[in-house]
Amino acid sequence: MNQSSASADALRAIFASAISNMYQAEAPQYRAMKALVAETNRQCLADDLQLKRRLLESGELERLDVERHGAIRIGTAEELATLRRLFAIMGMAPVGYYDLSVAGLPVHSTAFRPIGESALRASPFRIFCSLLRPDLIADAQAREIAEKILAQRDIFTPRCRMLIDLHETRGFDDEEAREFITEATKIFRWNGKATVSSDVYRRLYSTHPLLADIVCFKGPHINHLTLHALDIDAAHAAMMEQHGMNPKAIIEGPPRRSCPILLRQTSFKANPEPIEFIEEDGRRTSGAHAARFGEIEQRGAALTAKGRALYDRLLAETQAEAPLATDGGNALAYHSALTRRFAAFPDDDEALRREKLAYFRYSPDAKARAGELASRPSVDDLLRIGALRVEPILYEDFLPVSAAGIFRSNLGDQRAEEFTERADRRAFEKALGAPILNELTLYEDEETRSLSASLKALGLDSVAALQV
Repeated sequence: MNQSSASADALRAIFASAISNMYQAEAPQYRAMKALVAETNRQCLADDLQLKRRLLESGELERLDVERHGAIRIGTAEELATLRRLFAIMGMAPVGYYDLSVAGLPVHSTAFRPIGESALRASPFRIFCSLLRPDLIADAQAREIAEKILAQRDIFTPRCRMLIDLHETRGFDDEEAREFITEATKIFRWNGKATVSSDVYRRLYSTHPLLADIVCFKGPHINHLTLHALDIDAAHAAMMEQHGMNPKAIIEGPPRRSCPILLRQTSFKANPEPIEFIEEDGRRTSGAHAARFGEIEQRGAALTAKGRALYDRLLAETQAEAPLATDGGNALAYHSALTRRFAAFPDDDEALRREKLAYFRYSPDAKARAGELASRPSVDDLLRIGALRVEPILYEDFLPVSAAGIFRSNLGDQRAEEFTERADRRAFEKALGAPILNELTLYEDEETRSLSASLKALGLDSVAALQV
């Protein structure tokens, strides 16, 4: 067998492109949003040549219009475990556990994403995957209906299952790699023909809109793709001005800052799409379902546990002061409170580094050598004289409250928030068939590796050679 020349990173990039093409064909409004973001980014680059040069040097400019992630919702442990195996072929591992029960959503989630700087640079695409939690469905009859329907479906084609087994045994040749991408993409295609009657759909929808979206269709259709905006505030304003686009009232996440942190997101709200039900007597009847939308994100520095604790506290204070209505009616009051509260969060890179609120990547000045340095210098000494350079490590993960806010706004769910935490990471990992990686550990390891490699390049054997 001739082994495929396509690496996991290459397969992921091809898959992301296939998913993008498919979703653009399925969702015309997403195409419009993609054009809007591209124009916003073009204007940002024209106005800020230093930003353009920085993106060019880092290789980010050529990936600017590439989708950063998609999201799916699945129904069973078997679906989750098989998707884990499928995504592993493309170099995507489960990172982070997200308990969305805090916002009254009967799901918990992880993100299948690439690990390491080189893999993320090759293709940043990831899938945010939410698993239904039947234990959070209070209506016993609705729960029983849902579990029976899910037990009868198979979201994978027989050939897809065969290819997953084949890769785990001996890898792919080039033809098998191409076929794998085709079969994998089919899983996430939209199918407007519901697998249930209109009565069953209404029963599940009235129990929870998310339940209907997960259970009533052939598979876990992509519910959104996400584009990267250089200025999410400008993109959000443009969405509000564009005819026919209905954006969220607020940008989820932290307020606008000089030194961005974590993740800011916005989206246009899902529009009803025509679907067909299959009634008990075999007739096809017409209906509508709204769940698919487009999202924009802007990412900043990954925060340490200390930084996340401060972020979470300030966000909780904001929500206590100006609780955001489900319809976004008090968006201005919420935004004002958010900006005021977050004035307590340091807004320059040096303060973030010095106070250990964010993770940083170190790199050496190749011209500096140990002989030119003071005996047992400190990291601060090395930075001050330019022997070390530092930049924030980009946050590659998600925020549960932001994800929940996006979910709720696009499900037409106007009920009061139910902030009752019922996390069950153990059950999720059991369904997954593997442990979930801790995102903070990944960032800490990256910071430690970059510092150690930089010190070695400077002729300092290790961190032990530094002044404490």
